[in-house]
Amino acid sequence: MRFRSAAVLGLAMLLPLGAGASAAQADPGPKPKPSPEAAAATRVPPSVAPSATIAGPGASTPDPWAVKPYMGWSSYSMQVYSGNGKWITGDQLIKQSDAMKAKLQKYGYNYINVDAGWNDGVDANGRPKPSSTLYPQGLQKVIDHVHKNGQKFGLYMIPGISPDIYNASLPIAGAPGCTTHDIVKQPIQQADYWNIGYRIDFANPCSQKYIDSIADLFGSWGVNFVKFDSVTPGSGISDLSLDARDDVAAWSSALKRNKIWFELSWALDPKYADYWRSKANGWRIDWDVECYCANEALTQWQNVARLFPDLATWWRNGGNGGWNDLDSLNIGNGTMDGLTQDERRTAMTLWAISAAPLYLGNDLTKLDTYGLSLLTNPEVIAVDQAGTPARPVSATSQQPVWYALNPDGSYTVALFNLGRADKDITATWSDIGLTGAATVRDLWARKDLGRFATGFTAPAVPIHGVRLLKVTPQAGAKVAVNNDALRVGYTGDWSRNGGKEVAATSQPLELTVTDTGATTPPSTSGPVRTIIHDNTDTGIAYAGTWSQSTGRGLGDYNDNVHYTERNGDSFQYTFTGTGVSYVTEMDSSQGDVDIYLDGTFVKTVNTGREQGQPRLSQQAVFTVNDLPNGSHTLMAVKKSGSFMLLDRIDVLQPSLLDPPTASFDKKAPADVTVKLLRDGSEFIGITGLTKGTDYTVSGSTVTLRSAYLATLATGKAQLDFAFRGDYLDDVHATTVNGDSVSYAFSGTGVEWITAVGPDQGLVDIYIDGKLSKRVDTNSAARATQKTVFTVANLKNTKHTFKAVKVSGDVLRTDVIRYTTK
Repeated sequence: MRFRSAAVLGLAMLLPLGAGASAAQADPGPKPKPSPEAAAATRVPPSVAPSATIAGPGASTPDPWAVKPYMGWSSYSMQVYSGNGKWITGDQLIKQSDAMKAKLQKYGYNYINVDAGWNDGVDANGRPKPSSTLYPQGLQKVIDHVHKNGQKFGLYMIPGISPDIYNASLPIAGAPGCTTHDIVKQPIQQADYWNIGYRIDFANPCSQKYIDSIADLFGSWGVNFVKFDSVTPGSGISDLSLDARDDVAAWSSALKRNKIWFELSWALDPKYADYWRSKANGWRIDWDVECYCANEALTQWQNVARLFPDLATWWRNGGNGGWNDLDSLNIGNGTMDGLTQDERRTAMTLWAISAAPLYLGNDLTKLDTYGLSLLTNPEVIAVDQAGTPARPVSATSQQPVWYALNPDGSYTVALFNLGRADKDITATWSDIGLTGAATVRDLWARKDLGRFATGFTAPAVPIHGVRLLKVTPQAGAKVAVNNDALRVGYTGDWSRNGGKEVAATSQPLELTVTDTGATTPPSTSGPVRTIIHDNTDTGIAYAGTWSQSTGRGLGDYNDNVHYTERNGDSFQYTFTGTGVSYVTEMDSSQGDVDIYLDGTFVKTVNTGREQGQPRLSQQAVFTVNDLPNGSHTLMAVKKSGSFMLLDRIDVLQPSLLDPPTASFDKKAPADVTVKLLRDGSEFIGITGLTKGTDYTVSGSTVTLRSAYLATLATGKAQLDFAFRGDYLDDVHATTVNGDSVSYAFSGTGVEWITAVGPDQGLVDIYIDGKLSKRVDTNSAARATQKTVFTVANLKNTKHTFKAVKVSGDVLRTDVIRYTTK
């Protein structure tokens, strides 16, 4: 990611709250943004680490103007591409509006959004005025033209208030006795990433009135959309040292009463996703898609590809009136997009399956035939407008399969090839929650492909290419609806996970094979086991300018480390267990690291050594081993020294095997028995071994047959015992009697599959509003994926399942599975 160059976009800066420039300084373009790497340099250690738990969209009522992702156009990509912040003239905007009406509007594209640089100066009440240079006949003429074309119009703002407006002490419109000098927080603080303006004190009622006055002015102009940039936490700031949430709340209130779409930018912090959802209609999840290569290209493949791991984090926060924003969709002209044809189609597919706003960044007067074919495919647009974000089967595969369960009971399935060679890619029905046959339609080819029993394989998907499918379950098939699916309804105080989930896992049986005639008794030590997570683990979130060093030959675990040189950079890891260790190198080039656990500062640890002392590898510089078994978050923040390293994170979890070690002697062969310390039904098997031949299972006892063990080489061996967890490793839970979960489906039967445990109790099940059965989810031990309710032979029509908590400390819900009609 490059800097937004001042040479490209102009030296003058967009002042906050539409302050515009002073009378002597026009505003030709947006303030340059840094790269993610440069932004990390400004981060400081947080006083309190935020919660890692993220809830989904829930059953909130969407704003009427945001029930679907918006479709349209934004000026910013062309401002960057042209190298001219003044590209957004009135004539240019009218051309874009007319081109949209001619080519795209009948397909749903109807927003014309103007980015930074539109304003110049303020009125007598400190409210922004449009640039008279860019709009000599007035911006209102442009807005009226856009509206006459049947379109909507958007503008750009950022948090805070400019020093000029503060010093001018202007009266606030509609607020007698309030001035712009009254509303700045004292002592004066920075309001935005670029340090353009001052932070507003929203404890003063005059502050909200000031924001209201600007929103009301926009409403009187006919503005339909506001992009609010430099929102923190996010926008290069990973902590609360710069916090724009009060600004977001004020603007949300002011814009909502004017029925104006509110979009947040850029690269927002997902730890605050619930807050963004509660205040806005959309939010940017990553850095700018532009490549900042003026007159060469609008974007580049890596700026599209990096969105896949982002969406693996963000997908469940989109939908129901709040949308994950992937930035401009620059696929309309092959000569300027910077993407191959396959990459352009992949981008359109990713935006569509993510239910992301579809707004173009191209010059709409120069769209090519292929670009138009991508942008106007009605079946692909319908995927986006259905408003159901897709989720990945695996977030780490180079050929990932993404899927979404649609309101009509069909699935949208996308097969992406992110690799460097053509590949066959298979979507297996069981991976998407489907049991039974389904028909398949290719949405890009707009062609039915037939009926498939267990899955579909797309042959030779090209490099950076995609296949986009509609998968329709056939009569009698079963559809599993996970607890975090968009249309699962929750009434009451529910939350996702929070330590109440059980994840799929495995544990190796450490086996010693000898050939001496004398066996060593199995170990009974250790009620806990250590799970080692290398620094490359995808669950570790690095904030800042981290790099990886491999092949150092210094004794690192797996011969690699992650490192950073900037104070304030951090890593964070959420784990389930009873303890954790931060394992790193100790050396004279390193210094202090602040440790946080579950959002609370614990201590500062020293990872340094005296000058001349030897380097020490794989040192546990922080350890805690007495945590309650559940979900916890470790965070480490660089405080001093030239470097901070991470080698690995060790997590303590209760042992799943008794004993965890065993021995076998070839001259005294005997079966080896192992007791499972989890419910026997959760045991999946031993990796690479055949049940019934190499081992047997009886209840919670696994017997390894001596005939198999005799085939192993002498020495040490590991046999990996695999266990399932809750379906897709998550649950929703509540502790309040009377709280309920529901789901509407069309079919002939339904099952409720959920966890049972000693902390659970009675649940009333309703079908179509009538009490069907009271079920007991209490059991002596926590167990996963138990079918606690089933009903069949329902009429072939629409039904509603509902479960209501009656008793017990907690109610968990995992899966609702229905039978298709």
